[in-house]
Amino acid sequence: MLKIEKYGAIDIGTNAIRLLIATVIKKAGVPPQIKKTSLVRVPIRLGVDVFLKGEISESNYKRMRDAMNAFSLLMKTHYVKRFRACATSAMREAKNGKSIRKSILKETGINIQIISGTDEAAIIASTDLMDLLNTNNAFLYVDVGGGSTEFTVFSNKQTIVSKSFKLGTVRILNEQVGESTWDNVKKWIKKNTKNYEKISLIGSGGNINSIYKNSREKSGKPLTYFYLSEYYKKLKSYNYEQRIFNLKMNPDRADVIVPAAKIYLSSMKWSKAKDIYVPKIGLSDGIIKTLYNEQAAKDIEVVF
Repeated sequence: MLKIEKYGAIDIGTNAIRLLIATVIKKAGVPPQIKKTSLVRVPIRLGVDVFLKGEISESNYKRMRDAMNAFSLLMKTHYVKRFRACATSAMREAKNGKSIRKSILKETGINIQIISGTDEAAIIASTDLMDLLNTNNAFLYVDVGGGSTEFTVFSNKQTIVSKSFKLGTVRILNEQVGESTWDNVKKWIKKNTKNYEKISLIGSGGNINSIYKNSREKSGKPLTYFYLSEYYKKLKSYNYEQRIFNLKMNPDRADVIVPAAKIYLSSMKWSKAKDIYVPKIGLSDGIIKTLYNEQAAKDIEVVF
């Protein structure tokens, strides 16, 4: 007999806020099937406020509040059983992050967890990432956000080391990333990947998903360093408006995709990776998997 439930994950990022609703199908004796049912993305750039002024503006707070109310209604109509909302870099650094969190809880009923970069990497690592790739090789996982990038080294399907750097697309656009940050990332990647004879990248985030979609590569196949390098050159050859019109990009994607591509390319260069896989797994997927694991643990009855 099948047991079917829906879980929700709210990812409050620097560049956008997302709601993922997933259907979890459980059958005794076999692993659950987790299927993405609905994904809603709202381009509220909290990072622009925080990185320039140190706090979230009143106008963006109102947009955020309205988005949370909308997400709450969507989850209600989907009969979502459990959900979790996690905020990353922008709300971590906002002076009024905690007060915003309290106001959102009071006005919408949604309790936001402001998580660290380490927690973010751990949640992402809880996904079935390695099972999707079905290999014991070494990988450098690179999750590029608006405010930070999380790096994780995997080997034999085990997490070896993780670190979060304040190297994000919105920060770069605002010219708030100095050479010292790039140097620190370079040193960390080289140090933690040098002992692997062969390593590949795993790219996560909306920008690499967009690049992968444009490549029209078959699902599961990696992009090469050469392809990404040539596409990066193409992106840079267009200005912002040309990327929107000629490349048919969304306005909130057309600017951040350039620094994102640079981060992925640099990571491939410093780790000597020739390929980058794009399984389209991120924080929202990790939240769903964490919710399922917590519920599964509660459902286990211990008999003495």
